[in-house]
Amino acid sequence: MIKVKDLSYSFPQKDLYNKISFELNKGQHCAFIGSRGIGKTTLLDMILNPNKYMFKGSIEIEDSLRTGYVSQFYDVDKSSNLSVFEYIASDFIKLEKALIKIGQEMATSSNLESLLEEYQSTRDAFESLSGDDYENLINKKLNLSNLSHIKNSTLSSVSGGEFKLIQVIKVMISLSDFIIMDEPDVFLDFENLNSLKNLINSYKGTLLVVTHNRYLLNHCFDKIIHLENTDLEEFDGNYIDYNFSLLEGKIELQELAHIDTEEIKRNDLLIKKFQAAAERNTEASIGAHVNSRVKIQERLLARRVKEPFININRPLMAFPTPPIDDKDAIVLKVSDLTLSFEDVLLENINFDLKRGEKLVIIGPNGSGKTTLLEELYKNANPAITFEEGVKVGYLSQLKKERLDEKSSVNEVFFDYGFKTYDEIKNHLLAYGFDEDLGSQQISSLSGGEKNILQLAKLSYNKTHILLLDEPTSHLDTYSQISLEKAIEDYKGAIVMVSHDFYSIINCMDYVLLIEDKTIRKITMKKFKKMIYKNHFDRDYLEIEQKKKDLEIKIEMALSENNFELAKVLCEDLRDVIKEFL
Repeated sequence: MIKVKDLSYSFPQKDLYNKISFELNKGQHCAFIGSRGIGKTTLLDMILNPNKYMFKGSIEIEDSLRTGYVSQFYDVDKSSNLSVFEYIASDFIKLEKALIKIGQEMATSSNLESLLEEYQSTRDAFESLSGDDYENLINKKLNLSNLSHIKNSTLSSVSGGEFKLIQVIKVMISLSDFIIMDEPDVFLDFENLNSLKNLINSYKGTLLVVTHNRYLLNHCFDKIIHLENTDLEEFDGNYIDYNFSLLEGKIELQELAHIDTEEIKRNDLLIKKFQAAAERNTEASIGAHVNSRVKIQERLLARRVKEPFININRPLMAFPTPPIDDKDAIVLKVSDLTLSFEDVLLENINFDLKRGEKLVIIGPNGSGKTTLLEELYKNANPAITFEEGVKVGYLSQLKKERLDEKSSVNEVFFDYGFKTYDEIKNHLLAYGFDEDLGSQQISSLSGGEKNILQLAKLSYNKTHILLLDEPTSHLDTYSQISLEKAIEDYKGAIVMVSHDFYSIINCMDYVLLIEDKTIRKITMKKFKKMIYKNHFDRDYLEIEQKKKDLEIKIEMALSENNFELAKVLCEDLRDVIKEFL
């Protein structure tokens, strides 16, 4: 259905693709993965709108293919009076009204021939969408995604997460043969994420989905395409198997590359030794030795094993803290807090936060989590009390608090307090960015790059408390793991809003659960039990954690060129993966 062959494309500031190729066949559900800023969204747009771009190679798309698209960004139209059902069914309702109107005109018109042609073409369009059964189709999708209860609600009343699912349903109901989705999981709560999984798995057509969500990757796809460092790998199979095969191949290739590199180094030393001798002695035999070794070096370099495909510059995140004296001191106290936005969102909120304590706020989309975090940061409410002298850092997902899209990266960081270009460059290098990033405009960066830049800003000043609103959003899995390590190592206190199972389980101490407009504090053990009951199979998260720990150990062994240990750990990883079955 889709064939991309030898595609090369560059932006003025960097190369994106170098002769990449892949195919998508009918019915495949393909996950499109890769680091932040690597060109995933651009490639989706090239497939949707190939005439917009000047590229080398080819993008072949089946002529009769009906393509649907789900963007990573959607805003609910708060002025809309349409019901959820009417919005999803709008294409069908429009055709129905057209058929009724033509029928009425036929009753009074003498020009029946043109009206019959118009009626037939409209009827064909309606039938091509299975229009006679559209209400049943929509009801099935709403039921599958646990949204039946909002079928007759106005579109303006739904949450952002619900609206994202509504968009997915609307595109699927249009009977597209091929759907492209760009990070459809961003900001979805646990319930809606599970609904998205069900919708993806119910779809019979072909899917190409950009996602970094480990839960979806593990449960929804039978093909992987992986873009990295202008190169692309294609894998027919699920994500868990792909990840394992990638690691196995990396061990083998890195070992061979290491052997070649060592041999090239030894030969280079011999060349330099003979060249030094030739300078002291003009005998022809010594010159011949030099020429012979140079030719050997050329052959070694020509047949040198290529470094492993995936060699990712992972961000080294860290959040420093000032010296901490009393570890049991309460740094934040919330007493009988009530928040309203048109209607009451939260009421009678009470909780304490100790030094070094890490709390996560969990609740449905639209329940007031971001509003609560913003209120804490403002610190203008008498119900909120911070310990005197406490410094607070805030990562926001609100547009007004994000990076200035019109500014360059350097301008943003100078405004934040950085003193020199070198200081900015060195700070960003640690976060996995190229040294020329500073001159780029914020608007040219990907969602993941913008989020890491916000985290890089946050890490510049020492803070006692971090307020983090969906910090893993738009981050690739490698950056997510780096962030988890930084949160785990942080000595201060954290209040975080997140829907990421893995970050919560790996990093947090307690859960603040929003229910019925109030909050109750529960232990991580109780939270895990609740999550298992509603979302996961038995021991899923523990198996996933064992898998991640082994992958990190393998990476560490490879960084030290300890290939024997890496192979032993890889066999242990194979056994852990079997537990998923």
